[in-house]
Amino acid sequence: MAGTAMSKLRTLLEETSDTVFTAEMPNVDGGGMASLIKNVERLAPWFDAVNATDNPAAHAHASNTSMAIAMSMHGLEPIMQIVCRDKNRLAIQADMVGAALHGIDNISLLTGDDVTAGDEPESKRVFDLDSAQAINVANSLNHGTYLSGRKIQPATNFYIGAVENAAAPPLDYRVQRVLKKSRAGARYLQLQICYHADRLEKFCTGVKEVVPGMHLLPTVVLVKGAKQLTFMNDKVPGIDIPASIIQEVQNSSDQGEAAYQLTLTQARHALAQPAVRGLHVADFRHDDTLARLMSDLGRTPH
Repeated sequence: MAGTAMSKLRTLLEETSDTVFTAEMPNVDGGGMASLIKNVERLAPWFDAVNATDNPAAHAHASNTSMAIAMSMHGLEPIMQIVCRDKNRLAIQADMVGAALHGIDNISLLTGDDVTAGDEPESKRVFDLDSAQAINVANSLNHGTYLSGRKIQPATNFYIGAVENAAAPPLDYRVQRVLKKSRAGARYLQLQICYHADRLEKFCTGVKEVVPGMHLLPTVVLVKGAKQLTFMNDKVPGIDIPASIIQEVQNSSDQGEAAYQLTLTQARHALAQPAVRGLHVADFRHDDTLARLMSDLGRTPH
């Protein structure tokens, strides 16, 4: 494996009390490396690490491994996501070892949305492993063995993460899922966007009590207005937005500003919760409100 220093994300979460910010690299479907570099330049001043996604929402895009390598080449620390929906255990291990070969240490394991969420619903599901089992695979590689028991030398040095949804039923089971992922080897979780403040509060309190030491990064999403909120509520698995929130933005004289203020309020609320170490920011606006949000949260560009 490539010899690299400990990941910046690991250092920040494990050795400091700094507020950590992560984001999502936009998908690449064309435009070549220039398209990726443009987004690197936009995100790098604000974020400590950025997700290289793996066919999000069951849509095909440039691969997770290629995106993570390209991001690293251009100075942006990647978090390489690996989704179980499309790959068996051989392919998942190949993704991991391939990432390690290029010095990529941050990974995040997801079960993944069903193929019916995407634009090729006839695709065959794999789901050979679920996310907790995939976390265990990464942990095994960190201890120097493939699942088969075959040795890998030197062992990988992954900083293992996962995702969780604080707002999805069964709510009482969510903290137990975190405990299961923690025991498998996960050290940090990026949370799905939660539009129910009470559910996020209960979840974070539960994690602090049951899984001390787990680092939470709740997601906030920058949207343009009620139309995007309605789309997420209707079309994105796992997201439930109260009608009152959509209506409030819909009825505003300036939907863009109302949507921004909603995100800012959510961000400040999330940062005040137990076990929360920072935020994961998704930007569906692609305008100057990303810099505005980061500045309003006290972040200075680096």
